Amino acid sequence: MPSSGPAQPPSPPGTAKRGRPPAPISPDAGPSHRAWLEPVRSTLFTSGLTLDDLVDRSGYSKTRISELLRGNGYYPAWEITFSVTRALGVPTQPLRRLWTAAAREARKGNDWIRHCIQQVAHDGDTPPLPYQAFTETMQPAYSEYARAFLLTDQRTRFVVHETFDILWLSWGEAAASANLNRYAWQLFRSRVMLRTPRYPDGQPDLRAAVFSTCEIHDNNPGHLVALTELIDLFDALTCLPDDQMDVAVLQHLCGLSGHQIPDVLGMPPAIVRAVDHHARATVEVLLNTPTPE
Repeated sequence: MPSSGPAQPPSPPGTAKRGRPPAPISPDAGPSHRAWLEPVRSTLFTSGLTLDDLVDRSGYSKTRISELLRGNGYYPAWEITFSVTRALGVPTQPLRRLWTAAAREARKGNDWIRHCIQQVAHDGDTPPLPYQAFTETMQPAYSEYARAFLLTDQRTRFVVHETFDILWLSWGEAAASANLNRYAWQLFRSRVMLRTPRYPDGQPDLRAAVFSTCEIHDNNPGHLVALTELIDLFDALTCLPDDQMDVAVLQHLCGLSGHQIPDVLGMPPAIVRAVDHHARATVEVLLNTPTPE
């Protein structure tokens, strides 16, 4: 049984050596499982704690903790997940939401999930004020970008909230990074691309986003021509390098102004202008290159 004693936070940064990284995550762990497991492992590594330390602080055996950290075997119950992560000082509220999504991914029923959570009493965490300010600022732009690729409001909300929960778990690392906005964007983008429909060659498929554009909804006599042209345009956008595609999508599909995009991407305005210039030139070449028969 897990210890009921108070959690002991990790040593302050700079006072402990990095611990040995755990064994690699099992390939059987799904995307939602990795969403919380990766930041937890990162916290353990930077904390300087060992598996023996976690055994002492959580009350669980080294074997069970090792399996949890590898995502190996059965999906872990909330009780052991909470006990181990509490020993690491990981905030519970975002972790519980991520754990719940991963439990559903692992085909756990709602009754099992509810029972697991009810075994552990815990007050809600209060997110850091800078985190709250950052996520409130970025949510509109992030939502528009996610909707361009994921199409539905439900998928959009899920991936944005998932990103913000992971960011909360990793807030110490994110806030200490050289560029918080860039750190957060790259995290968010990776979660969107993980769930984006793709062509067989792996290229993102934006064709369905064409039907949300005003040109198609105008229902003018030339809408079939516009549809074909837009499909070609959106296919060209997804052939661009990552930064070029992001600038093009944010500006032309999401409607962000040139003043907003640098802050969202965490890039200097001059770099964003240069990236946009290269993106336009590349798209023009792609659209004017004859398709091989």
